[in-house]
Amino acid sequence: MADKEFNAFKMAQEQFDGVADILNLDQGTRELLRNPLREFHFSIPVKMDDGSTKVFQGFRVQHNDARGPSKGGIRFHPQETIDTVKALATWMTWKCAVVDIPLGGGKGGVICDPHNLSMKEQEQICRGWARQMAKNVGPINDVPAPDVMTNAQHMLWMLDEFEAIHGAKLPGFITGKPVGMGGSLGRTEATGYGVIYTVREALKELGIKPEDTTASFQGFGNVSQYALQLYTQLGGKTICVSCWDQEDQTSYSFKKESGIELEELLTITDKFGGIDKSKAKDLGYEVLPGDAWIEQDVDILIPAALENQINETTVKLIKDKVKIISEGANGPTTPEADKVLHEKGIVVIPDFLANAGGVTCSYFEQVQCNMNYFWEKDEVLGKLDVKMTAAYHAVSELSQKKKLYMRDAAYVIAIQRVAQACKDRGWV
Repeated sequence: MADKEFNAFKMAQEQFDGVADILNLDQGTRELLRNPLREFHFSIPVKMDDGSTKVFQGFRVQHNDARGPSKGGIRFHPQETIDTVKALATWMTWKCAVVDIPLGGGKGGVICDPHNLSMKEQEQICRGWARQMAKNVGPINDVPAPDVMTNAQHMLWMLDEFEAIHGAKLPGFITGKPVGMGGSLGRTEATGYGVIYTVREALKELGIKPEDTTASFQGFGNVSQYALQLYTQLGGKTICVSCWDQEDQTSYSFKKESGIELEELLTITDKFGGIDKSKAKDLGYEVLPGDAWIEQDVDILIPAALENQINETTVKLIKDKVKIISEGANGPTTPEADKVLHEKGIVVIPDFLANAGGVTCSYFEQVQCNMNYFWEKDEVLGKLDVKMTAAYHAVSELSQKKKLYMRDAAYVIAIQRVAQACKDRGWV
């Protein structure tokens, strides 16, 4: 989002167009699927702590709901744009389809920076968002969730406002809630664990043991933290992570050749995933420029921050040793970079497969809320593992059978499922 030249939605459409050609989709289906069904723009007036009123811009995009209610997060970010939200909603449609859950794609956002807002101000933004969208979201038509810089508390404020408006208890309206308030056990770990479930399966296919590998992560938020945790449990060694520094308004990488100890690093990390540079140096970490994560001599790269991070320029920094890239973030790799990775023979586990653990567990939360019966954590993560593993192998098998790039294979499966649902409904 920081790159003014980059347009995530154009990238999403370009990716779709390439697969639409492979599938030989008719013109009507192409036009329907390459654009959102609905998009909402609205203003959220907030009385600030200093007595002034500030108006924040909010969005919600419902890309496609042929296979079920729209599903997708709400992110708070100062550089949020409607094109980013449209791209993310589009990718959510393919994400739900590739793991075969009965949901469509949606996404929301507010242009704001929670770093500079009090909890009271953030609560007003959340309640304002719910008021603006109350007639167009809900457990049977569009189910939001947390995303960048939003969390369980934000979701609970939105749920409370939504229930007050409708005069009913509707916990299935939103996912990512606190456990005990309709949230699902395992949801916090789900996206990061899902990334590593796919890495584990890719390593099996390559005949490599996890304990013989090293990795580098971009980002140190929720996804990275739990991916790093599970990867370490499998025996892998992480030598580098990067994060955004709010004070300097830039990113840094933190490297430790002997291997990063997650619990140690968490003691010097803020709630947004920012790592304290001076304390990191005291603990023996090298503090490097933000892009250093991508040029590490490792087996596995996991971009788990924002879009447009592996592009025409940065792809040149990737070492020959890298065998797997698992995209924990949405849209981290541009089409230009994809061509280079394909030529290098790197196994790229595409974003809407690799990070689908989050929406899969959100679906589990929605199911549990709607039937008012909640599963134990082991059951949730077990079901998640089964779903992610099955989805990975379906994509990998098609990739090998048709000699397709992994991203194209995942798109073929997802787009085919959504196109068929639109056709069966008589939309095209």
